[in-house]
Amino acid sequence: MATVSTTDRGITPEERKVIFASSLGTVFEWYDFYLYGSLAAIIAKQFFAGTDPNTAFIFALLAFAAGFIVRPFGAIVFGRLGDMIGRKYTFLVTIVIMGTSTFVVGLLPNYASIGIAAPIILIILRILQGLALGGEYGGAATYVAEHAPHGKRGAFTSWIQTTATMGLFMSLLVILGTRTAMGEEAFADWGWRIPFLVSVFLLGISVWIRLSMSESPAFLKMKSEGKASKAPLTEAFAKWGNLKIVILALIGLTAGQAVVWYTGQFYALFFLTQTLKVDGPTANILIAASLLLATPFFVIFGILSDKIGRKPIIMAGCLIAALTYFPIFGALTHYANPALEAALKNSPVVVVADPATCQFQFNPTGTKKFTSSCDIVKAKLAAASVAYSNEVAPAGTVATVKVGDTLLTSYDAKGLSKEEATAKDKAFSKELGDAIKAHGYPTKADPNQINYGMTLLLLFILVLYVTMVYGPIAAMLVEMFPTRIRYTSMSLPYHIGNGWFGGLLPTTAFALVAFKGDIYYGLWYPIIIALITFVIGMLFVRETKDNDIYAND
Repeated sequence: MATVSTTDRGITPEERKVIFASSLGTVFEWYDFYLYGSLAAIIAKQFFAGTDPNTAFIFALLAFAAGFIVRPFGAIVFGRLGDMIGRKYTFLVTIVIMGTSTFVVGLLPNYASIGIAAPIILIILRILQGLALGGEYGGAATYVAEHAPHGKRGAFTSWIQTTATMGLFMSLLVILGTRTAMGEEAFADWGWRIPFLVSVFLLGISVWIRLSMSESPAFLKMKSEGKASKAPLTEAFAKWGNLKIVILALIGLTAGQAVVWYTGQFYALFFLTQTLKVDGPTANILIAASLLLATPFFVIFGILSDKIGRKPIIMAGCLIAALTYFPIFGALTHYANPALEAALKNSPVVVVADPATCQFQFNPTGTKKFTSSCDIVKAKLAAASVAYSNEVAPAGTVATVKVGDTLLTSYDAKGLSKEEATAKDKAFSKELGDAIKAHGYPTKADPNQINYGMTLLLLFILVLYVTMVYGPIAAMLVEMFPTRIRYTSMSLPYHIGNGWFGGLLPTTAFALVAFKGDIYYGLWYPIIIALITFVIGMLFVRETKDNDIYAND
């Protein structure tokens, strides 16, 4: 067995370089990936303009999710390379693919210019980004952990854990600066491309940094002893002993970590802008400030995990988040848009419709048209962030909506000509909009009524939960698997958890809200997943902080 570094010495210059180089390169990569998420509303208008606004936004979120869906495949491809040829060179490939794809998004013509080709090419680029990111994280975490002294792996790898948040923070700052400099109209028209184009400079810096890095000592030792795996995929996933650990890592760790992560950062941003109607620049400033305040806690919880263990901190984060999401998001409504809160309380809205005519409005292709009177009114209410309850109407009747004491009748668009449907839609939209406004439902949050201090505090708490579940998890995943298949084994559960369970959260939550008519209903998704992880993790996942990561069995 190798002689493992201990904590009875200070950090060496080489170790500082490893942490800095890995973290900085990964910050740039997350910056590239999150630009799309931060600009989802504008992307919807630019590339999915051939659909109605509700469908366009869901389609844009699904294109965002496409990058997450393919991440496990990137983990398999690049994890195998990382275990066979080394961590360093795999790093270089992932950063080049990521940066190039992002730069091309900035040059891509929109729907108005090239039609359906625009969203198709965009989704292809998103898939390339997801594949690259699938190979990035496992490599960075493995590389840093294999350089860390024994007893400091939590502290060292926690710096990698800050990179996703800092990448999002950087993307928000660049977007905010560009928006402020050129104005909202110009930014929405073409200025949104600038943050994507700027990434080419970040790509150059990242490649230069990674070329100067040396290979992991654990990997070099394994190679020199002739113990490298010739078939890492087979060893990782075809042998039950290791596959069982992979499954536990997914269900008992990364699934819950992922939904807490995305709820605390991305869903919080979507909730502010899409549901509470807080303007984009204000929402970005609030999210960026909460990230800045909470980011040091990634390192704090990483260091703490070296002392008390990884598992207690991660499990506590999942449980506390699940128990407090409903009151926290309710409080966000209270402090960020009190007029909406008052309208929801004082002017209840009821949709009276034949259930047979009401569909679950999840439209991933953007091609399906919802033409029933029930679907039309529910889509409009969801877009206006109006919560509603449902009452059953006799079969075959046209849906109606009660806004306070006002009763409106929807319309059925099936069989109508385009001109007739447009005219009816315009008339009904105005009638419904006037009724909603008359009963106190705001079209946007009033900046003078936002309690910025309390809103920031609530967002900080949400990100604090993120630091609890995310700070220690890189070290824990590295410690669960042997060197010869570590890159492959840890990457797959991480990216299935974060790519599928986490990446699909905004889309799933948005569709659930539209289906139920409750602006908080989407929170059930992260709550249930976090509770499942808590139960499985507590029962079956073992503590890892004292494991020997040089062991190869």
